[in-house]
Amino acid sequence: MSNISDASTDEVLVEKYLNTQRGAYFDILYKRYSAKVYARSISMLKDAELAQDAVQEIFIKVLTSISKFQGKSKFSSWLYSITYNYCIDLIRKNKKIKTVAMDKLGEIEDMHGDIDDKELMETKFEQLKVVLNEMPAQDKTILLMKYQDNMSIREIGELNGKSESATKMQIKRAKQKFMVLRTDLFPAEIY
Repeated sequence: MSNISDASTDEVLVEKYLNTQRGAYFDILYKRYSAKVYARSISMLKDAELAQDAVQEIFIKVLTSISKFQGKSKFSSWLYSITYNYCIDLIRKNKKIKTVAMDKLGEIEDMHGDIDDKELMETKFEQLKVVLNEMPAQDKTILLMKYQDNMSIREIGELNGKSESATKMQIKRAKQKFMVLRTDLFPAEIY
């Protein structure tokens, strides 16, 4: 086990796992990415229990299909693609994913006229989360990939199997939907 290193690249760990079938290599990948897979799952599913189950199912899927990883993209991109597709499939199956209650966030207002910058930023952040939660899953996910995960147009296109120009158009349309929803939900707000 002395040649197993947490410092190995993902791709090296995949190759070593495929060559030896030693679970220790896969364990390192799991430890490295399980929290990220959980974070992405919960951001899409809005349910902690579903997200925990999703992490287990996603890593089972990764384990059973790891031989299909060709190394043309980063392992993390491949894993993200599996995570995205699994969550989208689950959303389609369940259609009753919990969302943030509009009542609680929609009633945030300045009672005394003295709202400080931190409270204002927190309010705006919560309102943006509400808008994102109201968006179709695919539009929300592409915006999160671009602006939360700082993925390039090329990376997003690779994950979705689309050209860069089609990806740019998809992001543009998702941003337009976001702006319309934001205006509908919070008409008096200025961003």
